[in-house]
Amino acid sequence: MEDYTVVEHRVHKEEKEGEYIIVALNYTLPTYIRTTSKQILQKGEAVQLDADNLIYKGAQIGKLLTKRLGSEIKINADYDIKYTGGYSNDGKTVYIDRNFPKTLNINGKEVSTLESIGRHHELTEKWLTDDEYEYPYAHEIADGIEKLYVESLGIDWKAYSDEVGKHLHDTYARKLQKSPKDLDLSPYIYSHDNKAIEEIRESTDPL
Repeated sequence: MEDYTVVEHRVHKEEKEGEYIIVALNYTLPTYIRTTSKQILQKGEAVQLDADNLIYKGAQIGKLLTKRLGSEIKINADYDIKYTGGYSNDGKTVYIDRNFPKTLNINGKEVSTLESIGRHHELTEKWLTDDEYEYPYAHEIADGIEKLYVESLGIDWKAYSDEVGKHLHDTYARKLQKSPKDLDLSPYIYSHDNKAIEEIRESTDPL
């Protein structure tokens, strides 16, 4: 069985009386599931997926509706991305700024930012915003997934965050030269970052 942590913090009543929607994540790949449930589960609770069955404390309580795999998306580092990471409108591609280091050395241990920032943070954020979660909450959960992944490598989160922070200013300050035409602008719109949106539109790759 696969292990997941519940991130759903709102109750979504389905058409059937007594059924609810539960959203949960596994940080390893990562993997995102959306299921039905016969009971309300709280954020942070552990569940398992056995084939299409949602399992909670050894009992089947629901069925799988949707499953999204981090291994199925493409990571592209050929463009300038103002917020370091981003994603395509259709969620099939995650973008990492081409000037941002692709690996970081933290106290003798290496971590791929394509995986930590790209596949774990940005992809998780996209899954949640596509599922109608507000951007701040999606970003918060994505931070948590990135942290779990980094710590699973035996890397101290603060040391990692400090190292990432050293490169963020340069990324934010650098004027965009080449932006992907299918970049999801939601994070910039939410942040009211009209300057970034204008730069993105002016530098969009015509191909």
